[in-house]
Amino acid sequence: MLMSTFVRLALPALQRSTSAVTCQALRVCRKPGPTAAPLPPCLISLNLRGRHTLESASLPLSRHLVRHVRALDDDRLMEVEWEDGGHSLYPFTWLRDNCQCPLCTLQSAQARTLLLADLDIHTGVDVVEVTNDNKVSIIWPDQHVSVFDAEWLKKRCFSPTARRATQEELFLNQRYYWDSKLCIPTADFDEVLRDDKAALAWLLALRRVGIVYLKGAPAERGQVARLAERIGYLRLTFYGHTWQVQDKPMANNVAYTSGKLSLHTDYPALHFAPGVQFLHCIEQAKEGGESEVVDGFHMAEQLQREDPEAFQTLSSLRVDFTDTGTDYCDFMLQSKNRIIEVDADGRVVKINYNNATRDSVLDIPLHQVQPFYRALKAYVDIMNQPENVVTYRMEPGDIVTFDNWRLLHARRSYISRPDRLRHLEGCYLDWDEVMSRLRILRKAVQVHGRFEMSSFKAFAKNLS
Repeated sequence: MLMSTFVRLALPALQRSTSAVTCQALRVCRKPGPTAAPLPPCLISLNLRGRHTLESASLPLSRHLVRHVRALDDDRLMEVEWEDGGHSLYPFTWLRDNCQCPLCTLQSAQARTLLLADLDIHTGVDVVEVTNDNKVSIIWPDQHVSVFDAEWLKKRCFSPTARRATQEELFLNQRYYWDSKLCIPTADFDEVLRDDKAALAWLLALRRVGIVYLKGAPAERGQVARLAERIGYLRLTFYGHTWQVQDKPMANNVAYTSGKLSLHTDYPALHFAPGVQFLHCIEQAKEGGESEVVDGFHMAEQLQREDPEAFQTLSSLRVDFTDTGTDYCDFMLQSKNRIIEVDADGRVVKINYNNATRDSVLDIPLHQVQPFYRALKAYVDIMNQPENVVTYRMEPGDIVTFDNWRLLHARRSYISRPDRLRHLEGCYLDWDEVMSRLRILRKAVQVHGRFEMSSFKAFAKNLS
């Protein structure tokens, strides 16, 4: 009964959007709680909080047909009327700048060859018309001809709704916020390595939720590098391509001790901190060593709601971070970062906070020192509230992958066996590489076919 109901509810979502691959190969679970929010049908068993969903913008499934085009010469715009009744406006200058002909665009690289110095930004048009094969043709005053595919134009519509949809499709900016009730999405390590749908599901959940657990990796060094190669390449830092988290004498990082680590993001001492982190458990401690994570974006939203002044302070003041030592090579880092970074629309896009590497140099006016400490303490107090913290214990063969710009992670103190020291191997990637692979996988999955009913029933069976 559960499976048939699940299929009936979720199949339309699978047909509408490639975001349904988030369901494939990810085992997700639900913890009971009164704060559960409505979820996308294909993730009905995953309990998360927040107003966002895991669905990604899908590419058009139906062909857009042009009914009519005309030039609005006074406004220097071309108007396209679509068969579905909608209208789109395109500036003449933009159309000429983006001519797709071989003289203006190198198609093999999808790169513009038309020089801006040669572009007449005040150009008019001579003729605009719809061709027999549903393309839009423009003849310019110099008799140059540009032909645009209808789908190409539709995707680049300048309306606010279309622009939001395109940006969401390209960057997957919406997040699904969560608290302590999160049961971390889990995937199979080998399946992610060999199957595009599983890999896409992993990266979609990593982007939307911020953390995904992979099970079944060999408990030996080198596995995070294998996983990174599934995406692209490793981010080299002063700690190397990969790094070994162990209790070390004369440690050059607090992570290389057995003590407690407070909630933090990695590497705010860099102006461009790594976007994604992998941690692979090779050997676990005899006692302790549990991991903790919080959703820094969600906590920032809560801070903004409960203490707007503190949010304003942390999102405006630039704080000094430092890191000095020798590892892959010697280093002496200094950076200035805002604890909470927001974009032009006021949306939180990055958290920069590590209490260990927060510098004693505090380059802010004297009268702002106490308000800064008050604001930071308010944010940390929210993050440390038990209802906001997810705690888990890694076992040998487990790999946790998470968004280092969003999540803050911590570790409880531990005691190792003298002959078997706790050992995690870690590495970094940047979001540019991860999003590149996500887009490539999404396109590949679309090209090679959508989910077969048999595949979906097999997934649904795993939930029952």
